[in-house]
Amino acid sequence: MGSHFVNHLYHKYPQYKIFNLDLLTYAGNNANVRDVELHKIGLPPDDQRYHFIHGDICDRDLLNSLFSANRFATVINFAAESHVDRSIIDSQDFIRTNIQGVHTLLEMTRKYSIPKFIQISTDEIYGDVPDGCSHEESPIRPSNPYSASKASADVLVQAFIRTHRAPALIVRGSNNFGPYQYPEKLIPLAITSYLEGGKIPVHGNGRHVRSWVYVKDFTNAVDLVMHHSPLYSIWNIGGMQKTNLEVIHKIGELLGKEPSGHIEHISDRPGADLRYALDSGKIRRELGWQPAYDFDTALAETVAWYRDNPQWWKAIRASDTFRRHYEKQSKAQYY
Repeated sequence: MGSHFVNHLYHKYPQYKIFNLDLLTYAGNNANVRDVELHKIGLPPDDQRYHFIHGDICDRDLLNSLFSANRFATVINFAAESHVDRSIIDSQDFIRTNIQGVHTLLEMTRKYSIPKFIQISTDEIYGDVPDGCSHEESPIRPSNPYSASKASADVLVQAFIRTHRAPALIVRGSNNFGPYQYPEKLIPLAITSYLEGGKIPVHGNGRHVRSWVYVKDFTNAVDLVMHHSPLYSIWNIGGMQKTNLEVIHKIGELLGKEPSGHIEHISDRPGADLRYALDSGKIRRELGWQPAYDFDTALAETVAWYRDNPQWWKAIRASDTFRRHYEKQSKAQYY
C-alpha cells in the first residue's frame, strides 16, 4: 500500500518532495519503488524529489532529526505489522510498531506543528460483522492481537485529536490486493502457489467473507482524503465482498488451474472473524470516490502481474523467512 502510494504521488504531483521512512522488515522491499528510484538517477540533488530513509518510526532521535530538518506538510503512516497469523504467534512487534510507533509519530507531529497527519487503519478493528456493514461510527471490537493493536492506534489518534487538537485524519481500509503484495497474504499466496504447483492453506471451511479493494483504488481514495478531507475526519474505504474460497477459485480459473488439487483446509484461527463488511458511503458521497476497477478486472490484472514477474516473488518464497512462516501457516501452528 505504501509503495503504491509513493509511486502515485511521485508521478501525479511533480511539485511534491517525498520522504519515505521504512525499516524494511521481512515484507519491506525497495524493489517496489524501483521506478521512482530509477527516475531520479542523474538528477541534480536539488531536483531529486524522492528520498529514502532506512529507519524505525519508533526511533525518536531519527524522527527528531528528520522533522527538524524538513518542513513536512503531511505525514502519512502506512507503517504496520499486518498479518493476523503472525500476531497470534508473537504479538510483540505488533504492539511496538502499531501502537508505540503511532504514538511517536503523533508526538512528532505535535512537536513540529505538522499541518496534517493521516493514520492508515483497517476494517479489522470493527471485528466480526455477522450482518450489515460497519460505518465510521460503529463500535470497535477487535478480535486478535493485530486488530487490537490497530484499534489502539486508532483510538490514540482520536484521543490526540480531542486532547491536543491534533490535525489528524483516519482511513480505515478493507483488504487491499494488487502487485507487489508480500506472498503470504491470501491472493498472492494463492497465485504463487498455483504457479509453483504448491498447496494453498485455507482456514476452516474457507467461507470467511472479506471486503476486497484494489490497491490502485485505495491509493486514489487516500489521495482524495489527503487533499480534500476536513481535518479530524474518519473514512471507510471498502470493496467487493467475497469468500476466501470464491477468491481462490477465481484465481484458479484465471490461471487455468484446478483448485481442488491445490486447496488444503487447515484449522481455523483462534477467535477467527467470519465476516468484514465496510460501508464506504461517506467517502463516495462527500469526496466523490468511485472505484475505477471492478473486482474481476482488478484480480485479472493482479494475477497477470505475478505471472509475468516471477523474479520478484520467487526469491521471497525461497527465503528462510517465508518458508519458516509458511510451514507454521500450512499446519495452523499458532503456539
